[in-house]
Amino acid sequence: MEPRFHLFDSPTATKVVKRFATTSLALEESTLPTSLRELVQLRVGQLNGCGFCVDAHAKEAAAAGETAVRLSLVATWRHSTVFTEGERAALALAEEGTRLDERGVSDETWSAVRKHYDDDQIGALVCLIALINAATRMNVIVHNPGGSYELGMFARAAG
Repeated sequence: MEPRFHLFDSPTATKVVKRFATTSLALEESTLPTSLRELVQLRVGQLNGCGFCVDAHAKEAAAAGETAVRLSLVATWRHSTVFTEGERAALALAEEGTRLDERGVSDETWSAVRKHYDDDQIGALVCLIALINAATRMNVIVHNPGGSYELGMFARAAG
C-alpha cells in the first residue's frame, strides 16, 4: 500500500501534526502508565484499521516493557486473562469512546474507570482516546501504511 498523500507535504497539515505531537507530550507527564497509554492507543488503532498506528503503538508498547503475549491479545482483551481490571476498564473506555453510537460510553464502563483511576488519569485517558482517534482517522484517510514507524518518531515530530 502506498500513501495517497504525505501530510508533511502540506504546510498546514505539518503544523497540525506537530501540534498533535506536542499536545501528546502533556500525556507523558500524567501518572497514567506508559504501557497503558500504548495499549489503549494500539486498541484504537486496531478498531479504526490504522496500520501506521498499530505499528507505532505496538513498537512503543514493546519498548515500554509490554510482552509479546499481551500485545497479541489486545485485540481480544475481553477474552484474555493477561489484563488487570484497571486495564480492562481503560480498554473498554477506549472501545466505547471510539465506537460512539447512540449509547456513547456506558455507565458500567464509566463506573469501572472511576473505580481504577483518579481524576487526572481519567482526564488523560479521555484526551488520549480523543487524540488517537483523530490521528488514526488522518492516517486512514491518506492511507499511511504500517511498517515504517521507528521508535521515538512522535517525540521527534514534536520538536
